Amino acid sequence: MLARGFTDPVHDAQGVFRAVMDALARPGTIQALATGLTPPAPLTPELAALALALADADAPLWLDAGLAQNPAVSAFLRFHTGARITDDPAEAAFALVSDAAACPDFSAFAQGMPAYPDRSATLVLAVSALSGDEGWHLDGPGIRESARLSAAPLPADMPARLARNHAGFPQGIDLILAAPGRLAALPRSTRVQEG
Repeated sequence: MLARGFTDPVHDAQGVFRAVMDALARPGTIQALATGLTPPAPLTPELAALALALADADAPLWLDAGLAQNPAVSAFLRFHTGARITDDPAEAAFALVSDAAACPDFSAFAQGMPAYPDRSATLVLAVSALSGDEGWHLDGPGIRESARLSAAPLPADMPARLARNHAGFPQGIDLILAAPGRLAALPRSTRVQEG
């Protein structure tokens, strides 16, 4: 049986979309993310809500190995978003990663082109911990003076990945970190330094 999507699809999607836009506009801030979803495992309610709000027929989704193993996850996402599920991360507009510590290198995903930097991927990583009180130092557009952010679990080389990603600006990926009930974003324009 297919798990239900948003109770109020228009307003629920708008609420999630607003949280994402606020997080991208003010990197390092943590936004509330109420979902009310019970998607098939290992798709978290937060990953599901973000996919339902962001993906559509023109925005292919890539799923990490854990998500791709359960056919119910693909069926849920295809039904509720209309998005095509791709096996090629370079084709994806959005990548859903349930095992953030095993996230593929960012170079596997679409980086955009000099003339079309918007044709890059947005990675959505499920994390268990997210805090704005410690961790990395962030600066760049949307940040007054500086901000802090920590998340776990993440790949051991995440600071180096983020530095390479920022160095390629305006190309590169954008990153959304989704923890239970909340999210934060690290757009490619944000410079991240270890705390």
